[in-house]
Amino acid sequence: MIKVSILGSGNVATHLYRSFAESNEVQLVQIYGRNPKNLIPFEKEVSTCTRLEDLKEADVFLIAVKDDAIEGLIQKLKPGNAIIAHTSGSIPLSQSAKKNGVFYPLQTFSKDTPVDFKSIPLCLEASDKEIYSVLEKLALAISPKVFSISSQQRKSLHLSAVFVCNFVNHLYHIGEDLCAKNEVPFEILHALIKETARKASLHSPKAVQTGPALRNDQQSIATHLELLTNENYTEIYKLLTQSIQATYGTKL
Repeated sequence: MIKVSILGSGNVATHLYRSFAESNEVQLVQIYGRNPKNLIPFEKEVSTCTRLEDLKEADVFLIAVKDDAIEGLIQKLKPGNAIIAHTSGSIPLSQSAKKNGVFYPLQTFSKDTPVDFKSIPLCLEASDKEIYSVLEKLALAISPKVFSISSQQRKSLHLSAVFVCNFVNHLYHIGEDLCAKNEVPFEILHALIKETARKASLHSPKAVQTGPALRNDQQSIATHLELLTNENYTEIYKLLTQSIQATYGTKL
């Protein structure tokens, strides 16, 4: 059984805690967080602390905090024989710890939205084979989807994730906003959203592109631009249209 302490109390930390708590191969030792209020949801089930000097011994210290706080936190730790691994998609292996690794779950997390870790890819990297083996065992305890990914590959993955998740979600917001302003239920678009994601998962997204930009439907494009009154939305529409047409050899 691997003994794990989680450093952090945000979205990623919360979901890792829930997943490890359900595994018979992982023993949760402690949750660390600077703000005592954020530790309240964990207190009944596991030991918590707000000071690094109060951390108990563990096999792995799993750091799930904001990217700009990771290296500073690692430098303050006195891990003993523990492995220090962070969960960031863009920060490389630490140079401040001898036994270090990366345990990156590639998914979007919100505290109140349940996720099934068995379907989540876990991207691992380690400073040596022995440490990788421990992290791999930890990963397999919660998900069968485990990948060895270098720091450079992980940066590219994180960038790709921003496009397919964060940017796409912002486009969902724009669509919802346009619906609301015209008193149309956003629910009508739910089936389209699901089918688009399904097709992108089954095929190359390039192969299943549709829409007026691809067809070079100038009349529809002009109508859409007339309807848009928000300058930011207009610029996004134009930029995406131009990108699609450049990809498929047509022009706006």
